Amino acid sequence: MGEEREAEVIHLWSSPRSVSTSLMYSFSQRDDMEVLDEPLYPNFLRATGAERPYKEELLSKMESDGNKVIQEIIFGPGKKKYRFCKHIASQRLPGLTDELMKKGKHCILIRNPLDVLTSYDKVVPPSFIDLGYASMVSIYSELSQEGKPPPVIDSDFLRQDPEATLRGLCDDLGIPFQSAMLKWEAGPRPFDGLWAPYWYKSTHKSTGFDPPRKYPSPFPSSLYNLLEQSIPFYNLLLRYVRHISKVPLHPDLPIPANKKLLAWVGDQILPRESAKVSVFDSIVQGGDGVWEGLRVYNGKIFKLEEHLDRLFDSAKALAFSNVPSREQVKEAIFKTLIRNGMFDNAHIRLTLTRGKKVTSGMSPAFNHYGCTLIVLAEWKPPVYDNARGITLVTASTRRNSPNNLDSKIHHNNLLNNILAKIEGNNSHADDAIMLDKDGYVSETNATNIFLVKKGHLATPHGDYCLPGITRATVMDLAVKENLVLVERRISISEFHTADEVFTTGTMGELSPVLKIDGRTVGDGKVGPVTQRLQNAYTKLSAESGVPIPTYQHP
Repeated sequence: MGEEREAEVIHLWSSPRSVSTSLMYSFSQRDDMEVLDEPLYPNFLRATGAERPYKEELLSKMESDGNKVIQEIIFGPGKKKYRFCKHIASQRLPGLTDELMKKGKHCILIRNPLDVLTSYDKVVPPSFIDLGYASMVSIYSELSQEGKPPPVIDSDFLRQDPEATLRGLCDDLGIPFQSAMLKWEAGPRPFDGLWAPYWYKSTHKSTGFDPPRKYPSPFPSSLYNLLEQSIPFYNLLLRYVRHISKVPLHPDLPIPANKKLLAWVGDQILPRESAKVSVFDSIVQGGDGVWEGLRVYNGKIFKLEEHLDRLFDSAKALAFSNVPSREQVKEAIFKTLIRNGMFDNAHIRLTLTRGKKVTSGMSPAFNHYGCTLIVLAEWKPPVYDNARGITLVTASTRRNSPNNLDSKIHHNNLLNNILAKIEGNNSHADDAIMLDKDGYVSETNATNIFLVKKGHLATPHGDYCLPGITRATVMDLAVKENLVLVERRISISEFHTADEVFTTGTMGELSPVLKIDGRTVGDGKVGPVTQRLQNAYTKLSAESGVPIPTYQHP
């Protein structure tokens, strides 16, 4: 027998039926580890009055004073360097000493409530408190506030790749991985809780982490409400899971500040990862929505009224019903910007969908809920390099004809544009020029386009393109700058041989084009007319726009 000493405690917090017993067996295989199986369970039964078939026996044989358990058992002397304590999160009750969370290392094991509920219900009817999802979120939050966010692992990942998951967990806990953790002998263990005959039957048959079943059991509809209550907490914890897939769970964002943005969906403002629409929404069912892009400059929204005019025109053209009022849309935009503190250098993606359906299908007759409004505001400077210019290629994908789908409707079904953008990406160009059915230039996949020849401006007719708000603004500025401007059919060769070319759009403003289809435009530099209009546009956008309420100019 070794001498007793103070053991370093590793706390595992989980919901029931989450492979936590298998993980306890795994840690028990280490030569430096002793384990405790739910030492706070008697305290939980005594304090809550919860009924279990083994309650009386448990309370007669185990210490039920939670604080006494913490001091004398969990943090009592041991014979090994480490002590692994398996806890069900719901067993952490008010009144327990803070020492429980302040001492030792902590980790959290989660499992999808679909699986937990189905399994748990076979033994005891579940309650939301029993499941412990809210408790696990609370534990994660408290430890994070102390600067010690605990590692979170998902039971499915653990079962799919035990070694990688255990290596990652050991690394996070600051202990060496031992290969013995991957296997154990079948049968009960001397440290099993006396409730083991009720809960551990499948674990006692195991000799390691069994892979998840390919096909699950049917989910009982009687547990649906509990599922709805639990899923948000599970999804919140799932964001913090150490991911072992080659596909990153949390890829880097172009602008890191957008990680914590707030978005308007329906009738409320939600955090980024919670800002979602229903799978029954028309935008999911058929891309059935309309949208606008707006920019914020110096506390004002540029061309807001013009963008709203087009939004409501597009909604009318698509026969939307139960459309929110203009003031409601404005209020949602303002509130979203104010909540995010976005008053400059921001872009708004404003979307109005036909709304949620009562069942899947194409017909608007299924839309009984009214439209869904989405206000997505992001920190986003112009998306193109407007100082050094961009490169374009001509796409083989032709722009939609009004015979098929009128481009003047600013709709969300952007596959026509996306196919052209793919061609641009494959050619390592910034964007792609789209031609109309007769071979004349229409626009790019994302912007309107202008050329300059001998000091005169020209842009394609709006027959096959979206007559953009920025396009109209530049046309007005051209008149004020005493420039000659015409709208006409323009062939691609005229763009190849132009003195200057630039694109216009809310997302990118005025972007000089220096190369098209491998041909240098003009002298390969940003031209004087382009610069002149860029300066005029910058001045106009800085001076005009609809003020954001409550914004105070610095």
